[in-house]
Amino acid sequence: MSGRKVMVQPINIIFKHLQTKTPVQIWLYDQKDMRIEGTIIGFDEFMNVVLDDASEVFAKTEKPRRALGRMMLKGDNITAIQPVNV
Repeated sequence: MSGRKVMVQPINIIFKHLQTKTPVQIWLYDQKDMRIEGTIIGFDEFMNVVLDDASEVFAKTEKPRRALGRMMLKGDNITAIQPVNV
């Protein structure tokens, strides 16, 4: 095996989260203190993402988590997707 690194496409990472039903946290464009957490159940070539059991999580405030249920996030509004530390 060589020491060369293989480029990984972002869509492959999202597909892995979909297959493994990994809970993810999504950072939204222009929302510094609020994140969306849920399980990816669908996405498309525009990086639009459908989440199940989604909830709003506030990073720097004492606001409680707010359940949102199933929702779709437009790819233009997504800044980052990361697994939730369980």
